[in-house]
Amino acid sequence: MGPHSSWFDFLPGIETLKHNLEIYLGREWTWQVFQATHFEITHVLGAALVVVLCIFGAASYASSIKRSDDGGLVPPPSFGIRNVFEMLADMVHNLVETAMGPKDAPRYLPLVGSLFVLILFCNMLSLIPGFLPPTDTLKTNVGLAMLVFVMTHVYGLRAHGLAYLKHFMGPLWWLAPLMLPIEIVSHIARPMSLSIRLLGNISADHKVLSVFFALVPFLIPVPFLVMGLLVSVVQATVFTLLSAIYISTAVAHEEH
Repeated sequence: MGPHSSWFDFLPGIETLKHNLEIYLGREWTWQVFQATHFEITHVLGAALVVVLCIFGAASYASSIKRSDDGGLVPPPSFGIRNVFEMLADMVHNLVETAMGPKDAPRYLPLVGSLFVLILFCNMLSLIPGFLPPTDTLKTNVGLAMLVFVMTHVYGLRAHGLAYLKHFMGPLWWLAPLMLPIEIVSHIARPMSLSIRLLGNISADHKVLSVFFALVPFLIPVPFLVMGLLVSVVQATVFTLLSAIYISTAVAHEEH
């Protein structure tokens, strides 16, 4: 199995599906860093697998809550999927509450928390031999970052109306010609930084793991698996924290 291969390559009909999708989705143009590339759907299948697993975990959690007599107030005696999701939910809630405050955190937790869980498990997929992390490509990361970019301004407009656009003009009207291009560039740079930061860290971590698994597949890769787990958690946390800060800044009301 090569460095760009995965278990999805053994699925029947995968090559036919890839060929059919390449006709409509393949990129033929080149520009600067976007040089000729080989069309792949491995990352899409990996992301779809993570979504299915998250849905299964959420359904199992909901089923466990319904079966409990206390409405989920008391943790189950044995460690399971419910405990994992409760730990993740508590971790993300504390993270979002720190960035946005106790008032706004519950309102935006569904979006930010979903991003955290999705990115975390996409990152951790690289720890399983034979799988590629969906987050080591710009296709996935740009999509997630653009979602944050769009929702940040949607929430800002919802909270302030058209007055939200005044944030781009600066505190004084005569500074608007200077502040407007600066603010536009800074906001455009946000999804770019989110995407490239996640890509660089996850891609580098996956390369390190692949090299050591290829050289010595026993015992030696264990410390790097632990490091990979840490990188997965840290990068998901950074992406989530920055997203929460961007949204918090957009919806914040000025104190008078």
